[in-house]
Amino acid sequence: MGMSISAEQNAAAAAAFAEQVERQFGGSGVTVSVENHNNAAKFAFVRMTCPPQHWIAVAKWMRFDGGVNYCSMVTGTHYPEGTDRGWGVAYHFLRQPVRDVNPFTADVLEASELEGASIPLEVEVLIDLPSGDAPVVPSVQSIWIGADWNEKETWDLVGIRFEGHQNMHRVLNPHDSPEGFHPLQKQHQIR
Repeated sequence: MGMSISAEQNAAAAAAFAEQVERQFGGSGVTVSVENHNNAAKFAFVRMTCPPQHWIAVAKWMRFDGGVNYCSMVTGTHYPEGTDRGWGVAYHFLRQPVRDVNPFTADVLEASELEGASIPLEVEVLIDLPSGDAPVVPSVQSIWIGADWNEKETWDLVGIRFEGHQNMHRVLNPHDSPEGFHPLQKQHQIR
């Protein structure tokens, strides 16, 4: 059976992480806020918006200084009727602290004793891309191995290119699909 942290621990961890992001990237166009899920627990998570040109710096900071060690999901959206925003990429991450415990020891953690960066945390990063036919965002495959398949899926279905991604290929559509075919692009007029 797993441990459960308290809502207070969760809120404190989210606020501390948001403050660190603001200190590190304030004034660069990166915004950060603490939001709450709409479920019964109402746990807090950190939501960030990041300009594409700062994404690699933010990602490296999150991974190596912020302790965010797991990329759980990448999604893309096409907004054909949008003004400035034509495309969007949403990354979902988790900070899951890992402890190196000596084998054959009875080291038991109490959730109520966790504090600071030891508290698990959810982080969502939203990246808006301009309108156009060739949306591009830097890949974070080299920072989080979990982004590998997720970036491939997003490119395959939505058509957002992840610059620097190694071995990009189709993973859900047939490999012989026409070039430029991405079924979740909203490029067709509805009758």
